[in-house]
Amino acid sequence: MAITDSQPLCLLAVTEERREGGHSQPASPGCPSLLCGSPTAMESSEFRRRGREMVDYIADYLEGLEGRRVYPNVEPGYLRPLLPSCAPQEPDTFEEIMKDVERVIMPGVTHWHSPHFFAYFPTANSFPSLLADMLSGAIGCIGFSWAASPACTELETVMLDWLGKMLQLPAAFLAEDNSEGGGVIQGSASEATLMALLAARSRAIRRLQAAHPELTDAAIMEKLVAYFSDQAHSSVERATLIGGVKFKAIPSDDKFSMRGSALQEALRKDKAAGLIPFFVVATLGTTSCCSFDNLLELGPLCNKEDVWLHIDAAYAGSAFICPEFRHLLNGVEFADSFNFNPHKWLLVNFDCSAMWVRRRVDLIGTFKLDPVYLTHSHQDSGLITDYRHVRLAREFESWVNQDPRFEVCAEVTLGLVCFRLKGSNKLNEVLLDRINSTGKIHLVPCLLRDKFVLRFAICSRTVESAHVRFAWGHIQALATSLLETWRE
Repeated sequence: MAITDSQPLCLLAVTEERREGGHSQPASPGCPSLLCGSPTAMESSEFRRRGREMVDYIADYLEGLEGRRVYPNVEPGYLRPLLPSCAPQEPDTFEEIMKDVERVIMPGVTHWHSPHFFAYFPTANSFPSLLADMLSGAIGCIGFSWAASPACTELETVMLDWLGKMLQLPAAFLAEDNSEGGGVIQGSASEATLMALLAARSRAIRRLQAAHPELTDAAIMEKLVAYFSDQAHSSVERATLIGGVKFKAIPSDDKFSMRGSALQEALRKDKAAGLIPFFVVATLGTTSCCSFDNLLELGPLCNKEDVWLHIDAAYAGSAFICPEFRHLLNGVEFADSFNFNPHKWLLVNFDCSAMWVRRRVDLIGTFKLDPVYLTHSHQDSGLITDYRHVRLAREFESWVNQDPRFEVCAEVTLGLVCFRLKGSNKLNEVLLDRINSTGKIHLVPCLLRDKFVLRFAICSRTVESAHVRFAWGHIQALATSLLETWRE
């Protein structure tokens, strides 16, 4: 079976095996390399059939959760004896795979969606969300920039505006109407806190260096201090450790809430000691007891002291959509960033952590890198490989080497060929522009030793030699047309 990500890889390790006496066994002694084998493809007809079966299995699982033991009755290490000692070379049938799900996997699953599960925090899913995950996985685009997949960027922006309006966030946090703010999806609230801290750190360094150009980053960093309640999630402290800054836990009051007076006293002491307060995390709905820091006291103080205020509402944030709970978010207008997890209450599969910033330039500017292969004309607006990719890349490489106008610019090891027309960077930039403008194939560039290079990566699972040959013919034709009129 073709493997596309880590979860199916784990399933393969559990299920694609030879059996002997009812027990899992490796395909052969010595664990030979999988490179000599070839994956068995699942064709679309079988996918349709197995997909229906999987949907039925999932529906049965969710409908029957109440009858399953919510917490597994296994000891550490229970799973290893049930698995072969190394990866197999031959696959099992789909029926055997599903038997192994029940035999090997389910005994060790904590059923978070069971009506008997009352631990940790909610984790959401729903049938529409499961179907959406299927479609997203099928499209399979990686939306790291607008050009990588315009719909990814634009849909995320619009949906987060929708969600922000449901929460009645201030207009400054929305991306519409040319606002400076906007939302972005993170994997978890822990990631959002780290992103906010790093953006705040960058902003503080820029501000101080503008006033005192002689200050180095290191000189400023050693004095920066972040603040949070003694009830805050441990991820907040971890963010300060990753960010390389000092931190101070503010004692909470008798309701486990961080108050303005306690924070103000800490700021006063640290400033007198020559330190630089720059970041405060206010928690709305703490992990321990769902207490709420006092935003209406903390917010004005942070604004007065020019300290970034981040609101972590990972658990409680979903509730603010309800009018009767919206008052718990009063004071968000003072914040620089705000985050909560729709994957806890809002029927969205993990992971989906929604983060908004008042000034998105603070976030973008902190992490902005512009390698050539990510640039585009709208700049400002798998674990197991199908080894046919290597063969196809070698074919393409051989064709490039046969055309004296072109050169291969790096050793071809796997499924990527770096090549260019012999000539200037500008010549190759124009060629790439013509290639992508036609829309017949799509390439991105890179820089190798200051040379502008075209990258030809074998990507799709369904690509065949005919597709690669077509691409090369198309590139050659465009190069011929370009060179006929090109003048340096």
